Amino acid sequence: MKALAAGIGVVFLSPILIAGTGMMLVSSADAVHSSGSLSNCLTDIDTDKVAGQVTKILDGASGKNTHIEGLDLPAEQVPNAQTIVAAGLSLDVPKKGQVAALATAMQESRLRNLNSGDRDSLGLFQQRPSQGWGSAQQIRDPVYASEQFYKHLLKVDGWQQMTVTQAAQAVQKSGLPDAYAQWETLATALQAAIAKTFPGGGNDADDKDADQGKQPSTGTSGCTPGQDGSGFGRIPEGSVPKGYKIPKDADPKARKAIAWAMHQLGTLYQWGGSCTNAHGPDPMGRCDCSSLTQQAYAQAGVTLTRTTYTQVTEGKAVSPAHLEPGDLIFSRGTAARPEHVGMYMSEGLVIEAPRTTKPVRITPIKDWTILAARRVL
Repeated sequence: MKALAAGIGVVFLSPILIAGTGMMLVSSADAVHSSGSLSNCLTDIDTDKVAGQVTKILDGASGKNTHIEGLDLPAEQVPNAQTIVAAGLSLDVPKKGQVAALATAMQESRLRNLNSGDRDSLGLFQQRPSQGWGSAQQIRDPVYASEQFYKHLLKVDGWQQMTVTQAAQAVQKSGLPDAYAQWETLATALQAAIAKTFPGGGNDADDKDADQGKQPSTGTSGCTPGQDGSGFGRIPEGSVPKGYKIPKDADPKARKAIAWAMHQLGTLYQWGGSCTNAHGPDPMGRCDCSSLTQQAYAQAGVTLTRTTYTQVTEGKAVSPAHLEPGDLIFSRGTAARPEHVGMYMSEGLVIEAPRTTKPVRITPIKDWTILAARRVL
């Protein structure tokens, strides 16, 4: 297996990856910002289907006719995932460690080799030169970045007895420790599909290690059918889905915040707007995403900071698998610096001020890529 190390470089000779540094070294502004790429209720992954699509990509398919649920740009993301798995195999890292690495890269960069991020964060894992991960040039090398993740993981005492999410957090020390959980199912499917493309890659002693323990995974979402918002069907912008009611057992402050936010439905988004008079004539009285959540909670006597960048540090981190009414959920950008926030309403629904030209609206959580979730009560 050690001989595989020499072959990792071959991964980068693929025509997919030599299209220029513009493809590999994208800016964080060019990162995957779609809010519709992954439901946090993504639990039923068809591993065989993923394997078929992965094979197409690695055989040189453009990605236009391939689809892997949860990956917006598979022609770019799959080769990066292949590099991560190859590095793990070359270092004899068990399957669980490879899954943890993939889940980490999905959360931190959406499996894209970013040339910027929060503060001096770079690359697939958003590693920081100032924190001793290596030089900027080294971190931008996907092989180096992957190997560094694994070397840090292998130094964590008892990591194989941890959940995938706990193992990822032990390396990353993120302020959003539960965010990795939502990627575990997809990461597991990708690892299985990619490992089979390497000699002996599908034979993993991880499954036979009696010392690994039986601790259950934190899971990807905890959602069940009908709890991802899909049961309401298409929701006209600015309207309340038929049959929705604020849960009576929700925290009273959360109920009040949700109710106030719902009174802003249909008012147009205004970037920088204060959300203090969304129905009035002054555009600056309308809401943007973070002023909507700020003012909604202000009505309940809870003080939040003004921006998405700061609200992601409010309260405490919670798993997207265990959301409660009133929780704030974040998407777009990166986990450390998300660019959008909404408020969870229960029953798989989120209220948000989405973007310019769009009104305050309610959307199903299946249309969100959740980077982080915070409970502010």
